[in-house]
Amino acid sequence: MCDEQTIKDSEQYHQAVTTTRRTFGKAGLGLAVAMMLPVASQAQEVNEGQVMVETPDGMADCYFVHPSQGRHAAVIMWPDIFGIREAYRQMGKRLAQSGYSVLVVNPYYRTQPGQVVPQGTTYIDPDLRSKVFPAARALAGTLSPQTCVTDGRAFVRFLDQQACVEPKRKIGTAGYCMTGSYTFRLAADMPDRIGAGASFHGGQLVTEAETSPHRLVPAIKAGFLVAIAENDDAHQPEAKTVLRQVFDSAGVDAEIEVYEGAQHGWCPPDSAVYNEAQAERAWSRLLALFEQRLV
Repeated sequence: MCDEQTIKDSEQYHQAVTTTRRTFGKAGLGLAVAMMLPVASQAQEVNEGQVMVETPDGMADCYFVHPSQGRHAAVIMWPDIFGIREAYRQMGKRLAQSGYSVLVVNPYYRTQPGQVVPQGTTYIDPDLRSKVFPAARALAGTLSPQTCVTDGRAFVRFLDQQACVEPKRKIGTAGYCMTGSYTFRLAADMPDRIGAGASFHGGQLVTEAETSPHRLVPAIKAGFLVAIAENDDAHQPEAKTVLRQVFDSAGVDAEIEVYEGAQHGWCPPDSAVYNEAQAERAWSRLLALFEQRLV
């Protein structure tokens, strides 16, 4: 999970890179850089907008994007500790262009409707990261394994009611940073509905707690992708081995890999440690998983 150590790692990485997003931002190209996510080949036209999803604890403000025509498999996308923002809307839109109905959720809706980072942010540099992190960490502390499950059930219920969703197809779920664990929890809670789960630089997947995500694997039927940051692996090298053992023991298909050179937070394009090559590789594995399992 994003913590003080990963902030230090991010700052060191940022200092080591000679050409940074801040340089682009000074040239007035910050927004353009954030929008440079590749468009899917044969990209479908999409409809997009904010929706309010009813949950047991209130109304969650989410971004919903889906192909303009037809019924499609649905995907729940959980953002990292900094919450819903433009980078994740762009990622959700890109996934929708590949043929999925995507709900990008705000996990903090109970206490923080809207964005944690300033509106219009296209690059979370180390300075902004250090300013926003305390608030984000406090918001993350308001969540629990139970809120993840109750919210997830509500999001599935919403998706199954949409005309653009094919309810006979399995649902996918993707989580980043702290929400990597959410993919485990929802897949275990709804094994007959969730067909694929993907965790990118997920935190706290293997702990001593009875509620540790890795202990839920025997209840999972979904195929899984666990993409691990190199520095997360350095801090907890045994986690990948434990995950491999529990998935194998449960007979659950899982692709578990440490992404060389990728730092915690490498996937969203507004991250100070965004690694385009490895982010694209992770994205291709996500698409392959969904194509195989969301049937």
